[in-house]
Amino acid sequence: MQLTLCRTAFLTLCSLILVACSDDEPSTQQSEIVSTKSAPPSATRKHDFAQVSRGGKIFQANCAECHGKSAEGAANWRQINAQGKYPAPPLNGTGHAWHHPYKMLGHVIKNGSPGGQGDMPAWKEKLNDQQIMDVMEWFISKWPDQAYDAWYRMNQKAS
Repeated sequence: MQLTLCRTAFLTLCSLILVACSDDEPSTQQSEIVSTKSAPPSATRKHDFAQVSRGGKIFQANCAECHGKSAEGAANWRQINAQGKYPAPPLNGTGHAWHHPYKMLGHVIKNGSPGGQGDMPAWKEKLNDQQIMDVMEWFISKWPDQAYDAWYRMNQKAS
């Protein structure tokens, strides 16, 4: 009985890892947020239109080259490239950005990819803190409700 339970748990874990590491196109990664669909809404979105607008302009001028005009990310963002780094991930809610607290997102934008894992440059010399927050508000405003709610709950615990 215990052996069967361990095997089942192991197979379930392996399945989850395989799904998380699949090579599906970013647009099909909505399955990452399915588990939050039945959760009650955690927050009412209160995006400041002026901030989102400023963030969109800053994103287009500085970030779209790598992350895409609609924040869709590089085509193979889950695969290490020839330089041994991960390409730019989607920021529109179909990638993993919503798995990170607000402070972590700002830290990565400001200081670049952690541990040289990606090609994200540090923007602290080009963008001030307000501009970074504006950019974050722009891409957060694009997240589907389920991703936003999961992020909001997680972000509240991290604060």
